[in-house]
Amino acid sequence: MNAGNPPGLDLERLRAHLDRERAGLVRGPLSAELIEGGRSNLTYTVTDGTSRWVVRRPPLGHVLATAHDMAREHRVISALHPTAVPVPEPVLLCEDETVIGAPFYVMEFVEGTPYRSAEQLAGIGPERTREIILSLVDTLVTLHSVEPAEVGLGDFGRPEGFLERQLRRWGKQLEASRSRELPGIDELHTRLAKTLPTSPAPTVVHGDYRLDNVLVNADDRITAILDWEMSTLGDPLTDLGLIVMYSGHPQLADAPISSTQGAPGHPTTDELIQRYAEGSGRDVGTVSWYTAFAYFKLAVILEGIHYRFTLGRTVGAGFDRIGDIVPAFIDSGLTTLQES
Repeated sequence: MNAGNPPGLDLERLRAHLDRERAGLVRGPLSAELIEGGRSNLTYTVTDGTSRWVVRRPPLGHVLATAHDMAREHRVISALHPTAVPVPEPVLLCEDETVIGAPFYVMEFVEGTPYRSAEQLAGIGPERTREIILSLVDTLVTLHSVEPAEVGLGDFGRPEGFLERQLRRWGKQLEASRSRELPGIDELHTRLAKTLPTSPAPTVVHGDYRLDNVLVNADDRITAILDWEMSTLGDPLTDLGLIVMYSGHPQLADAPISSTQGAPGHPTTDELIQRYAEGSGRDVGTVSWYTAFAYFKLAVILEGIHYRFTLGRTVGAGFDRIGDIVPAFIDSGLTTLQES
């Protein structure tokens, strides 16, 4: 742990705020560490030597218009914490930017491993790998079984026209980060728009659901779903498409992108789709569209990261390679749509 202030977090001001709002919570001097691996919102582990917490705040640099809403993240984990969905216990939300320079929230620290790669999974063996990834699907079924209105999230989003708005939103984000030619990306966007499926009944959707956005404990149980910044009410099959995409996208050498494909014991994408269909009772016949949309969305996100890198506005390792891998996601999206 860093005894000083990590980038973007003033520990003295954080301590003073916690003492005011949650007197007695902190019992010693705070130290903190920035958790590497995030590509947008900044996440820190904070400790007083006895207890540990996690602090989330927006990034230091370029922020796209609709992203990084701390109040939304705090609201959804607060609503889901009493349910069977595994989320950290919320501690505090602060929307006053004068405290640490940005809105932030604090939640409990949850033990667990965010498995990010096939290499990590290979280290735990094929049986454990299979069970963990199947439980990733089962946990998604649990999330999608929550009735939003019953947990106070009935107005958390606008499900009508969700897919159309998503396509418009990510098209606008692409334009905001467009700095070079990207062959095929406009064709992918257009073809997705022309083949929109009919959405099932809306649920709470995570928006970035993948293996390294959950924590898995030593008993291979999922202890927390993290990174709720894209969550809303909408089409649950968008989350399934993300799992299929992250479980099947091509291995890219040295790319700082989550990919579990190729790990011994990894279920096939067909098995994952079937598992979700059986657990949720939903029709998954149009899952190829949702998988292609996931490829498009990730291509746009990665292009945004590449754009920020070209402006010198990124923190962390691996950003210099992001721009080189965007075309692979565009090609995979087009191929997936073609095959469907």
